[in-house]
Amino acid sequence: MQLRFLAALASSKALIKILRLFGSGGTTLPGKVADFLCPGIVKIVSSGCRIIIVTGTNGKTTTARIISRILTENGIKYVSNKSGANLASGITTTFLETYHLNGKNNPEMAVIESDEAAFRAISNSIKPEILVVTNFFRDQLDRFGELYHTLSEVKEGISNCPDATLVLNADDSLCASLGRNVKNKVLYYGMSCVSADTPGDSFNTDSAFCLYCKTRYIYSGRTYGHLGHFSCPECGYARPDSNITCTGISELSSSGSKITMAVSVPEYITAEAQINLPGLYNIYNALAASACGAALSLPPDNTIKALKNFVNGFGRMETIATDGKTIRVILVKNPTGLNQVINYLITDENRMNIAFLLNDKIADGTDISWIWDAGFEKLKTIQNRIGNIYAGGARAEDMALRIKYADFETPVVSIIKSCDEILDRGILETGPGQCFYILPTYTAMLDIRKLLVSRFKLKDFWK
Repeated sequence: MQLRFLAALASSKALIKILRLFGSGGTTLPGKVADFLCPGIVKIVSSGCRIIIVTGTNGKTTTARIISRILTENGIKYVSNKSGANLASGITTTFLETYHLNGKNNPEMAVIESDEAAFRAISNSIKPEILVVTNFFRDQLDRFGELYHTLSEVKEGISNCPDATLVLNADDSLCASLGRNVKNKVLYYGMSCVSADTPGDSFNTDSAFCLYCKTRYIYSGRTYGHLGHFSCPECGYARPDSNITCTGISELSSSGSKITMAVSVPEYITAEAQINLPGLYNIYNALAASACGAALSLPPDNTIKALKNFVNGFGRMETIATDGKTIRVILVKNPTGLNQVINYLITDENRMNIAFLLNDKIADGTDISWIWDAGFEKLKTIQNRIGNIYAGGARAEDMALRIKYADFETPVVSIIKSCDEILDRGILETGPGQCFYILPTYTAMLDIRKLLVSRFKLKDFWK
């Protein structure tokens, strides 16, 4: 067994170096090879490491990166799968990369993003000290199945980790349910400053009915989708009180937000916080990361510094400045996420160009019908500020058709298959002080980012 382990460790480390030497991330194949040579190797290379796992539908990567920034502000060294390789092979590679032949992990803490569908299996090998769950939204039905199936799998994974502290979204009726009847310590985060519940294009379509008695929820207020202050009039299931709470939003702009945050653990404090990320959904990500900091008993002042100093990860509001213009890459992968990005675009008061890049590979989800559930029609409110729209990716024609049916006044949608041409056109046709927004699905993001790395000397996605 020892020989197999050493052979797997040496082979995987060498493979990481070779793949990166040739410009590949080396984030998944080394883990696959190592597990083939020594099944269950991740148990060995992760042992003795304090582990934080972040899972859920939307916001995993950003939340994990904010947590990493909190650790940095506190002088804590950590390892993380920054590349977003969040299946078992990618997580194994992350631990292998920093594991020493003397049997020690360096550093001794890990922040691991885990695919929600993979978490159950991963929990058999890796035991987190803290598990952060962001939310549950309909996503890639061809791969995940219905929401309740994903929820049950995460719940089963939690049963494998009875000692983990759970950090859960109180405003998500699905996510909050994970904290009921468990042995784990639970911290909830959420917003108390929610708007009156009114039907709309992003109204509750994912979890309208009570998990326990199937009665329609009543909302005293909501933020978006099914997130908000829910209660069941029949059985009494309702939003739990949150321990880390956004009690007010004083600014919500295209550059970021300013909020008032109340923290009740380990003692009650309130603080003003600036979040260096735009969008309402990123306030939730910031709250989740702050709750993780509270679970670790880290000083709130350092958490607030981390929120202000956080730098976007690749493809998640990643911003590139060139010749007085801005390029901003924002990953989109499901209706709720795209609706929130559209809400963010509305806050930009300048003229803009937009590229929608739609792929249908396994990592994107082969069923692209979700684009018809997203609220493209809201772009009518800023149609006078939209210059050009480009549709790209393997399913560019489908995206162009969806935009056509949104029926807002804009120049003809240009169907452009080449990422090079989209980038050239977008930059050329964007004026000084304006932004060229690129909204790709996952594999399309990797394609366009290769070009951005070569042209603008960005960090490789695994760094």
